[in-house]
Amino acid sequence: MAKTKELSKDTRNKIVDLHQAGKTESAIGKQLGVKKSTVGAIIRKWKTYKTTDNLPQSGAPRKISPRGVKMITRTVRKNPRTTWGDLVNDLQRAGTKVTKATISNTLRRQGLKSCSARRVPLLKPVHVRARLKFAREHLDDPEEDWENVIWSDETKIELFGKNSTCRVWRRKNAELHPKNTIPTVKHGGGNIMLWGCFSAKGPGRLIRVKERMNGAMYREILSKNLLLSARALKMKRGWVFQHDNDPKHTAQATKEWLRKKHFKVLEWPSQSPDLNPIENLWRELKIRVAQRQPQNITALEKICMEEWAKLPATKSREHLKNLVEEEIT
Repeated sequence: MAKTKELSKDTRNKIVDLHQAGKTESAIGKQLGVKKSTVGAIIRKWKTYKTTDNLPQSGAPRKISPRGVKMITRTVRKNPRTTWGDLVNDLQRAGTKVTKATISNTLRRQGLKSCSARRVPLLKPVHVRARLKFAREHLDDPEEDWENVIWSDETKIELFGKNSTCRVWRRKNAELHPKNTIPTVKHGGGNIMLWGCFSAKGPGRLIRVKERMNGAMYREILSKNLLLSARALKMKRGWVFQHDNDPKHTAQATKEWLRKKHFKVLEWPSQSPDLNPIENLWRELKIRVAQRQPQNITALEKICMEEWAKLPATKSREHLKNLVEEEIT
């Protein structure tokens, strides 16, 4: 039997008001369009508890005592890599036998959720200081400044790489049915290298790098694509170009070329790929490409270009602002 829709608090209060005014349950039900039995139940609750609010339900007692909850919460906060098995054993030694699911639900109620650890660059003290300096210098920059930045980077996309996870609905023992599998090959089956850029107004140019990139090729890519991207994105005067500290980017010849073209470059701290918001676009692109399952390198390139053009405009400032604040804290 389907559960009936709960009456609003306002309707329940009206029922009590009409009852106090001397109206019968039948009359109240007809006036408000509510069943007589429902009206009666609300009136009885009000007479007993002096409230029409939902009362707390008793339910089964928690399997883990408050003391046990404090113990496992303290354990995972001290060592976030503690496993479910470790917590089960800790509680069992304390006299409480529970399942992993019970522990998971208990920690969720404490605001703790099991997640995959984020991969971040291995930072030396000099890198930490540089990132902190960058964060402090830009923490209070206005939103307009970030919207006037063109972010760029290179990425590699494999033909059959692990670019995304995929869930399927299947029956027991049907995990190897072709419809329920993702084909993979050794070494990814080939890949393509891409250079792309974007701003808060949306994606710029995306090109495939077919040969091993060196400084000269990188400057040629910028020459043919950077200014065109800025025009297509309708960047304001004085827009800023961002790229990381790859040797091709920081070569003296590249710096001189950028200076002659009067491109303003955002100073970027070393070992900081995770600060670049274009990483979010690369991830989104790889997920979309994997979902279309290209079967050869030609199709892979074509799909990459199509999906890149479909990416929505992204607020780069918001993402970078959050990352900058994380650096400070």
